[in-house]
Amino acid sequence: MPADTAAYTITSTTPLPFAEAVERVRVELAAEGFGILCDIDVQATMKAKLDVAVEPYVILGACNPPLAHAALEAEPDLGVLLPCNVVVYVRGDVTHVSAVDPERMLSIVGNPELDGVAVEIRDRLGRVVERAVAE
Repeated sequence: MPADTAAYTITSTTPLPFAEAVERVRVELAAEGFGILCDIDVQATMKAKLDVAVEPYVILGACNPPLAHAALEAEPDLGVLLPCNVVVYVRGDVTHVSAVDPERMLSIVGNPELDGVAVEIRDRLGRVVERAVAE
């Protein structure tokens, strides 16, 4: 399925099982030059902290070092908006893959020096989502 753009995400669904979709996202992030700085298992956290059962949900905090460096050089406080989060989750029987839309996110900063970086990151994350959900 092609990726769609919601108000603040690049998102799509896939018939892949959750674990396979997560692994594909990891592979595609690496192919686009992103490392994973944090890996949050929301399902396990909700169970451990609140004793609440929720469907599988993982947040991957992704970073492309050269692009992050360029963005931080232009706007030092930008670190509050990093890393770029990519989520994989299940609702019903459907696996979803969503990435933050960096153009939307960085537009709140109001620094035109970030425009090119935002477009580059959006293009890369768009490809990650598109390829991760491909059958």
